[in-house]
Amino acid sequence: MTPKSFKLPFLPSSLAARTSLLLIVGLAVIEIVGLTIETLDRIAFDERLAEHQAIARTVMVYRTVAEAEPDDRSAIVDRLASDMLQIRLASQPDADMSREITTRESQGVLFMLGEEPLGPRRTPDGRPGDDMARPPPPMEMDPAFHPFHGPDDPNGPFSRNGPPPHMPQVEGSSFGDPGGIRPDIDSSRPAPRRALGIPLRWRPQHIMALGNPSGRARGLAFQLPDDTRWLIARFRIPVATPFSSPLFPLAFGLMTAAGGLLIVWGVRRLIAPVGTLAAAAEALAPDDSGPPLPENGPLEIARAAAAFNAMAARIRRFVSDRTLLLTAIGHDLRTPITRLKLRAEFIDDDEMRQKFLADLNELSAMVEATLAFGRDSSSHEPVSSLNLTALAQTIVDDFTEAHLDISDKIELVGDPPPIIIRARPLSLKRALTNLIGNAIAYGGGARVMLGKKPDGEIVVRIEDDGPGLPECELERMFEPFVRAEESRNRETGGTGLGLSIARTIVRGQGGDIVLRNRSPHGLAAIVTLAA
Repeated sequence: MTPKSFKLPFLPSSLAARTSLLLIVGLAVIEIVGLTIETLDRIAFDERLAEHQAIARTVMVYRTVAEAEPDDRSAIVDRLASDMLQIRLASQPDADMSREITTRESQGVLFMLGEEPLGPRRTPDGRPGDDMARPPPPMEMDPAFHPFHGPDDPNGPFSRNGPPPHMPQVEGSSFGDPGGIRPDIDSSRPAPRRALGIPLRWRPQHIMALGNPSGRARGLAFQLPDDTRWLIARFRIPVATPFSSPLFPLAFGLMTAAGGLLIVWGVRRLIAPVGTLAAAAEALAPDDSGPPLPENGPLEIARAAAAFNAMAARIRRFVSDRTLLLTAIGHDLRTPITRLKLRAEFIDDDEMRQKFLADLNELSAMVEATLAFGRDSSSHEPVSSLNLTALAQTIVDDFTEAHLDISDKIELVGDPPPIIIRARPLSLKRALTNLIGNAIAYGGGARVMLGKKPDGEIVVRIEDDGPGLPECELERMFEPFVRAEESRNRETGGTGLGLSIARTIVRGQGGDIVLRNRSPHGLAAIVTLAA
């Protein structure tokens, strides 16, 4: 027993649509993964940059407070405090600020890089200053350390590639000397690069940081250089999001739309030969009227087309050989049947002579039907336009005149409009005549109905009120010389070739015939023809 295949209800039915859907979904997944990786990297960078900027802002606020007079510091703190940076003065650090940052660490992290003059500098009255006579020796930076992440944390906001990107490198300038290279320095020598920072005289005595920072909260405490008070600063790192820019969804939408259109176009182009192959298989006729498929395109398509052409040639050759065999046998049987009829006339027993002649007549009818089947199978009648409605009406009228006793049971139902099709007129008339004749002979009447499906196919339905057929016999009735003895005995006539001839003719013109039982009884022969 063949297992039933599982079919998802949301999947499209065509191969092109399924392939396009699969490729588009795959493309979308790849885009989502790629954009997610890029987004995560962008978020990490934005968070590091935001932390850099927050620390730099905190250090600059500290410098502003440290440069002010002690009595003015409270007012300055109130003025500089904001929702982004909460600052206040206190006698000691907060309890959670338990980690002390050393001087060496503060040089790399808080940009306190020795902003002293590069040579002797005088006070306004001409005397050398006590704390500005000579610059301190250059101090080594450790940019890998960070007060919140630790010196070895790869996710810290500082990398080992140099100072943070938002701190510009300038030639010999500082907050105390914004004019660039000072006049007391030899301008012929290239000035060393210095980072903006805090001079020695304003450096804090101690710096404390959060011992165990949690979430996005950060905090630093600076003990002012000439004061016992501490500047407490707290801030939060904002949450970075890629959706703040419209380019993220716009890029995803444009890439998906462009990729989807390209996929649909490419798949339709690649799958088109498969549809052509299916159409050629459906229209395959036993005669040689159909042109062969073009054997071009991709290698697999060309091979499939060549295989189909070879298969069609073998089928036509087999049908032709079978038809020639039947025709030859039928033709050769005519002569001995005629001799037997002549000899039967010399039989003295009248009853025996009548039985003998009846058997010979039945045999002769079978031979004639076989010859007719062979002629119809090898017909090369040209295709032309014809009015199917007029053809059906003509056949119905002929049967009505031939069966006056049941003429009221033979009719073309309704008043169908003219239906123009291209077919072989004589062959199609023979096929419909066989079907209507069977309905009259075995069902006591025939109702002929014409219609058109939404897809353009023409439907001819021939119904009778006979006993019908077993379901298992409906398809077997189209085999040559097959008859259902339960309802169609030899006294009613027929050789079992009428349905075979009709189906051969209709299929040769691109259509088909099926039999269906009617409720509560009766049989319907349904003919479909291409428009």
